Amino acid sequence: MVDFPAWLLAGNLCFPIAVLLAQWLVNGGQTADLWQNCSSGTIFQCLTSSTNEWLQSVQAMMILSIIFSVLSLFLFFCQLFTLTKGGRFYITGIFQILAGLCVMSGAAIFTVRHTDWHQASENTSYGFAYILAWLAFPLALASGIIYVILRKRE
Repeated sequence: MVDFPAWLLAGNLCFPIAVLLAQWLVNGGQTADLWQNCSSGTIFQCLTSSTNEWLQSVQAMMILSIIFSVLSLFLFFCQLFTLTKGGRFYITGIFQILAGLCVMSGAAIFTVRHTDWHQASENTSYGFAYILAWLAFPLALASGIIYVILRKRE
């Protein structure tokens, strides 16, 4: 079997959490994510996010990162049972590295272009989902590299 640190699998959990939670930008009672902008005044109200091309590219990159992450996890388990002794998990590692590069690209585009679809203000700060997306990048990259280096044992 293969000894594999559990913290590497934690990177796979970061992708969907970062995409689904509404905490990419926070400004007082207002939050924004990749899909909607919400305000929590007297009435909690959410509006669909902008149709800006840059935002759509961030959405696409984050969805691709989830797809690549799930594929790498699935391929890891498939290769676990089909690889011969001493074989390496190359395909799994490549998909995990692609997931990491996609999340990095999406978070970088968001960092540079979020003012195109959100009003910039002094009180606006990045939320925990944004930070989680950046945290997922090195975790995915590290796990992808370790997948490539990893050899199957008996």
